[in-house]
Amino acid sequence: MEVRVLGPLVAQLDHTSVVPSAAKPRQVLALLALHAGQVVTVSTLLDELWGDAPPRTAPATLQTYIRQLRRRLATALGPTAVRGPKDVLCTRYGGYALDVAGPDDATQFQRLSAAGQTALREGSVREASALLHQALALWRGPALADVQIGRALEVETVRLEETRLGALDARIEADMRLGRHAALLGELTALAAQHPLHETVHAQLMLALYRCGRPSHALGIYQRLRQCLIRELALEPSTRLQRLQQAILRADPVLESPEPSGSEGTAPRLRPLTPASV
Repeated sequence: MEVRVLGPLVAQLDHTSVVPSAAKPRQVLALLALHAGQVVTVSTLLDELWGDAPPRTAPATLQTYIRQLRRRLATALGPTAVRGPKDVLCTRYGGYALDVAGPDDATQFQRLSAAGQTALREGSVREASALLHQALALWRGPALADVQIGRALEVETVRLEETRLGALDARIEADMRLGRHAALLGELTALAAQHPLHETVHAQLMLALYRCGRPSHALGIYQRLRQCLIRELALEPSTRLQRLQQAILRADPVLESPEPSGSEGTAPRLRPLTPASV
């Protein structure tokens, strides 16, 4: 069974979709898909569907949604399938589990992201960039973009989005270490607009602008971030950002782009290249 949650919900057997059109059965399938192979308790499903005000008929209605999902699975499996719908959407003690019999896109993303960030920490920059590009390519839009979100799904989608942002920060850092600052300018400008309080994105944009010969623009980004932080949070930029601003003002050689020899596999060790190291 193919399951994809990093974008609109996809769940299909032999290229036949089993995603229901009705909102609440779709929620049930989405929550089971996010926890593929694990038991999702009845109480968690009820909380997702109705929150603090479930109707008296909620348990029976949930069972109806499970039956509807199994009917869709039965249609997709066909009469000659070795596994039946109850083998795919299993009843377990206290809840239900979806047996997808293969990796879903969220699991693949987390595996590739973790491997990429480990490679980056170990200095294998080109490998890190490749792994993180693969991980982020699995995203087709916001997680579960076409699913109504309740409390349980909100927790999971926020967690996935934070993980995506962490992978994105690491991928940009790897690409910066490989000297790709000019190619990153457009992406970083858009990210800074989308995340006006995200210091790491702004630091990366400042460094990319500086390396492209635009120090005044880099300092302008710092001032814009500072004004936003003071207005929204009554905070000054972090010490790391202040050090980066001062390094740009004095044209510190530490900010220069890596040598071409450092872009072939591991990060050059003679000079720090990222805002975190300024």
